[in-house]
Amino acid sequence: MTVEDQHEDDIGEAGPLGEQPPVVEVQNTVVATSVSSVVQAHTVTGGVHHHHPAVPGWPVPRQLPAVPSGFVGRAAELDQLTAALARSAEVLVVSAIGGAGGIGKTWLALAWAYRHLERFSDGQLFVDLHGFSPAGDPVEPAVAVRGFLDALGVEANRIPADLDAQAALYRSLVAGRRMLIVLDNAATSEQVVPLLPGSPSCTVLVTGRHRLASLIDRHGARHLPLDVLSREEARGLLAARLGADRVAAEPEAMEKLIGLCGGHPLALSIIARTAEPHPDVALAEAAAELRDLGLEALDHDTDPAASLPTVLSWSLRHLIDTQRTVFALLGIAPGPDTTPPAAAALTGVPDRLARRTLSVLENASLLERRPGGRYVMHDLVRRYAADTAYTTLSAHMREAALTRLEDFHLHTAHAADRLLHPHDTLVRPEPPAPGVHPHPLPDAAAAASWLEAEHATLLATQRSAAALGHHHTVWHLAWNLTSFHQRRGHLRDEVTMWQVALDAADHLPDAATRGRTHRLLGLACSRLDRHEQATTHLEQALDLALRHHNPADQTLTHRVLAAVWGRRGDDRQALEHAHHALCLGRALDLPVLEADALNEVGWYAARLGRFDTAREHCQAALTLHRHHHSPGGEAGALDSLGYIAHHTGDHQQALGHYHHALTLRRGLGDAYLVADTLEHVGHPHAALGQHERARTVWREALELYRDQGRDDDAERVQQQLDDLDTHDADPPSQGVETAN
Repeated sequence: MTVEDQHEDDIGEAGPLGEQPPVVEVQNTVVATSVSSVVQAHTVTGGVHHHHPAVPGWPVPRQLPAVPSGFVGRAAELDQLTAALARSAEVLVVSAIGGAGGIGKTWLALAWAYRHLERFSDGQLFVDLHGFSPAGDPVEPAVAVRGFLDALGVEANRIPADLDAQAALYRSLVAGRRMLIVLDNAATSEQVVPLLPGSPSCTVLVTGRHRLASLIDRHGARHLPLDVLSREEARGLLAARLGADRVAAEPEAMEKLIGLCGGHPLALSIIARTAEPHPDVALAEAAAELRDLGLEALDHDTDPAASLPTVLSWSLRHLIDTQRTVFALLGIAPGPDTTPPAAAALTGVPDRLARRTLSVLENASLLERRPGGRYVMHDLVRRYAADTAYTTLSAHMREAALTRLEDFHLHTAHAADRLLHPHDTLVRPEPPAPGVHPHPLPDAAAAASWLEAEHATLLATQRSAAALGHHHTVWHLAWNLTSFHQRRGHLRDEVTMWQVALDAADHLPDAATRGRTHRLLGLACSRLDRHEQATTHLEQALDLALRHHNPADQTLTHRVLAAVWGRRGDDRQALEHAHHALCLGRALDLPVLEADALNEVGWYAARLGRFDTAREHCQAALTLHRHHHSPGGEAGALDSLGYIAHHTGDHQQALGHYHHALTLRRGLGDAYLVADTLEHVGHPHAALGQHERARTVWREALELYRDQGRDDDAERVQQQLDDLDTHDADPPSQGVETAN
């Protein structure tokens, strides 16, 4: 938070410091030096020591502004500042506190200073360098040095004209003295360096929004980044300002306020300031106003330092136009964070320039870099960036930027889907916008990692595309994320994406698109046990596939209908649809599709007790999948063969098939089917008396089912665990567990 520039030049009735020169001892010679000049020794041997005789009337500057009354928390940061001082007695300690506007840098510096005043008995100097403030241009170093010399009692006629000489005189005056120098609100290292003492007896605190690189590199400054308040600290700030009773009376409203402010100290202080004079107004009203008005609720018409948008705007002063544009566009980019390749697509600049600009914005405390090369904005900074985009950039420029970003994400997702599922039906999206290149993905592992890292952004990208009426992007994002969602068990996200895609499909020219959408939405609904919705969508999908004479879509729809009826417990209808899929699949000469249908016929035959037929079909499916290098299909066939072996009494063979299937499915990251196989493998363990092993796999299956929102499956596995506990509670009737 910006603290008013309150200088307390309390030097009393002291005479000018120049009348009482310090004494410098060089070896055994004592030399009196004048403070109005600087003497440079050519060669000095032995130690150099500064002695400070008691000087009557020595001016002791006390320039620190008042201690911040609303300061809370920051225990870790306060400890770091103290530890930095304790670690070094031989060199000057410089701590550079960095962070966004209004994050509480000055408050931290002053709070620490007042807690350690006894360390600085010779005085404290403070200057607001106005690096980011309504005062206009930053304070020139010469002005700041002159202010310090005045505070130290140097007569005007004894101050040199040259800045370097002034800085040298300043260093001479504070050498050997226990002083604290607070350089607040610095914009650049150039402002700070002339104000650094040379003596390790002094301590320097610098605050600023920029990471002062040369101050860190050349002068050993310790950078202390300041983040938002924790929820506990934010509660403490509101309680201190509004009263503990008022805050405790509305815990839900308070939590909403903290969440909407994102722990930002200035935002919380503004909320407290506006709520404090109105104790009869519920905090829930303040939360609703902040939710509805956004940054407008944190603005102030006449006091710039009391307005969060204005305070944030000062961070843009030191940016060039291109950097301001990138900042604004990042505010409207979908998703919680960004990466350099995505930023390059969004802004239309080369990748190297995008990386450089992100670094500049990070240095200005407008972005925070997270692990994995990801950059994130605080929610309030992001709102300000979005407002900047809407007020400074044309609608055409904004839409063109979002289109490039959508194309980047869509085409990278398409490439990832092809690497992970090469045998799936290929549906190519339209070419990307000029200059947009998908992120390179060398292999399936990289594809899976990219999809996992970008998942939230991809969901947000589809919503953004829908808002802009980019129907092609909406549909193809759903298509290319389907297998990923199914494998990872993101079932609700899958339903949501296909519901949005169903609206988009009405605007697309391909007649097959709507049928495919109904089919995949039906499958997604089925996996969440929404069976009636699933059946309705699948019947529409089958009708459209028949009307458009599309045997491939008919095959796939029959397969999904088999799965739906199987989950509903009607294995006969499921087997009927599986037979339809097999007949159609064989005619298409698509061996992987045929193998899938063979396995499904075998599975539902086994469910009906037709184990010979089941084994024949599943073994044929396994052979085809292995021949065509389809590990997902191979795992499915092994899982079916495990079921058959278990139900025909060969529990050891069942375990072999299940564990092989489990290894393949884990390798593919298919969390949805891993859960199913874990449940299956528990049954032969239980049949062999290996109850602890059964418990282990069923507990893991239960956790996955719950994570995926599969309530019916979770309830069934919980019942199996309960039955196992009941069985073990009874007196054993025969021997101990059988080893596998």
